[in-house]
Amino acid sequence: MTLLPEFGNVILTLIAFVVALSIIVGVHEYGHYIVGRWSGIKAEVFSIGFGPVLFAREDKHGTIWQIAAIPFGGYVKFLGDANAASAKDGAAMEALPAAQLRHTMHGAPLWARSATVLAGPVFNFIFSIFVFAGLLLALGTMSSPPKIAALYPMPYEGITIETGDQILAIEGAAFPSEPSRAYFDALPGGLLLDYRVQRGDAQLVVQGPQYSPARIGGVQPRSAGEAAGLMEGDIILRADGQEIASFLELVEIVKAAEGAPVRLNVWRAGEDKEFVIQPELRDVPTADNGFEKRFLIGIFSSTFFEAETERPGVIEAVGLGAEQTYRVVTRSVSGLYHLAFGKISSCNMSGAIGIARASKAQAEEGLAAFIGFLALLSTAVGFLNLLPIPMLDGGHLMFYGYEAVMRKKPSDRVMQVLMSMGIALVLSVMVFALWNDIFC
Repeated sequence: MTLLPEFGNVILTLIAFVVALSIIVGVHEYGHYIVGRWSGIKAEVFSIGFGPVLFAREDKHGTIWQIAAIPFGGYVKFLGDANAASAKDGAAMEALPAAQLRHTMHGAPLWARSATVLAGPVFNFIFSIFVFAGLLLALGTMSSPPKIAALYPMPYEGITIETGDQILAIEGAAFPSEPSRAYFDALPGGLLLDYRVQRGDAQLVVQGPQYSPARIGGVQPRSAGEAAGLMEGDIILRADGQEIASFLELVEIVKAAEGAPVRLNVWRAGEDKEFVIQPELRDVPTADNGFEKRFLIGIFSSTFFEAETERPGVIEAVGLGAEQTYRVVTRSVSGLYHLAFGKISSCNMSGAIGIARASKAQAEEGLAAFIGFLALLSTAVGFLNLLPIPMLDGGHLMFYGYEAVMRKKPSDRVMQVLMSMGIALVLSVMVFALWNDIFC
């Protein structure tokens, strides 16, 4: 009987992974398909998955749309392609009438081939932008200055700030329109601070906890905090016997421990519970797109309240979605650079198992979290496909760039060798990432 919960977790992980991957692959391949069709290149097969076909139908354009048994990817096979990687089928190309060559990927004009290949990653980025924008429109953003919609339970006496209050200043310092860490670092310590708030028609000075108290806003999957049993909503009262009031104080104590176990006393539903956490050394992104090594316990900070939200306009939401997508790309570039040059641990590279676990974790957080994860994954897939590696879209674009400059295509023999090298490289990276998932 003890195997049943674990078996259920595996099934849920697999389902979340397949759903996430199928959506992202579908978006990517549809970009190739639709732009190829607009460019006059005929798609013979649009497949979600590989291997034996489970379902198929042919549309009016002569394209077979299918779902295959191995749901770990997908492809569009264009006229004249030998396989899912769009390698040239020489025999099929020779057998085609001259009039049909224009409708193959290998016989179409350079502009049509380039647009068709580029469309996959571009559709991934467009999908991410509109998903991020949709979440902003659905969920809104925190009002500025923040207005309290609900107060989280706290174990402190003397709190007089109330639901409906709008925070104007903390300890006499006006609340900034764009809050920064410097603002919160400058606030004094102590369990309670003075807040100037707008309450109805009056401005009052009331007492409230630290803006970011030692409250856990979330626990990272597969982290020291999760292993120890910490939960969202826990409030840390003491760390190694030292009373703390803010999350920043906890960060400093974990840092000072330099990897030694940290004893936490936690308030949970009126009870004082004790946990011993073993911090883990991780590579953490910095504001300048670099990385620094830090001991972490895998928990996230929180405010002491749930804020009211306001919905941005459609144009503003799309702009914010584009900014978020751009940030994901720049962090991906930075991460790849630091990995390639050994500046951060190779354990930062995750494979299919890591993505599957993340998919399940986000699905458990709720629909909004899972949809946001799809946007992140879509951006990552778009970026990775633009890398100049034969077999990937970026490799094809690299060949097209050579063709544009040299006024001739690379020879079929050179293409075959480079494609084989690209496939070997991609498979090697996938195996290495799976090794990380299992052993890191």
